[in-house]
Amino acid sequence: MKSEKVTKAKSPLQTRWYDDACGTALAMELIGERWSLLIVRELMFGPRRFGELRSSLGGISANVLTQRLAGLAAAGILGRRTLPPPANAPVYELTEWGYECEPAIQALGRWAARSPDHDPSLPLSAASLMLSFRTMIDRSRSGQQPMTVGFRLGADRFVARVDARGIDIRRDEPADAALVFVSDPVTVASVVYGGRPMADAEAAGTLSLTGDRALAEHFITLFPLPPKVD
Repeated sequence: MKSEKVTKAKSPLQTRWYDDACGTALAMELIGERWSLLIVRELMFGPRRFGELRSSLGGISANVLTQRLAGLAAAGILGRRTLPPPANAPVYELTEWGYECEPAIQALGRWAARSPDHDPSLPLSAASLMLSFRTMIDRSRSGQQPMTVGFRLGADRFVARVDARGIDIRRDEPADAALVFVSDPVTVASVVYGGRPMADAEAAGTLSLTGDRALAEHFITLFPLPPKVD
């Protein structure tokens, strides 16, 4: 079903912040308002309901989320549609052009991770964690042990397929995955990016693992952070 615009809203291009022909300036006008880029990030793995978006973006108010969704829709970056029965619920999803923003988000993430101020222990959403895997995957090593990995992160479910091409992730119940992480995004990030031993998280009761443990030990090494700037 074709997406519909959320509401009638003034396009960002009607209220320019910059008198500048540079594409970077235009990008800032399209997605540079607070929360806008993070909303796009949350939609990278498919449609989301309003409540799901709000719960994944800690600190955003319902009013601001409504405004940002309307602005992004007016700019052609996302749309709204109603799920078929029995759900009959409105969801927001990126347009084809909206999905093309992912390489820019990944480039910004890799660049910012080099800052000494980058703190991987801060809260993050399930979508943010999954997108970080697509960003940081070491393709020189991902083909050594091809695998299918599942994640149950609260209400979020993902399946990741790792091979020489990198990592492909989709929202899905990990029924046939070779291993499954049952945890929360912050705990998984602390293991993958913070060097926390899996056994420590398991002992704390915040992580459980089913399947091939050797594959899990290999998986968590595939996402090296870039070196910090001096």
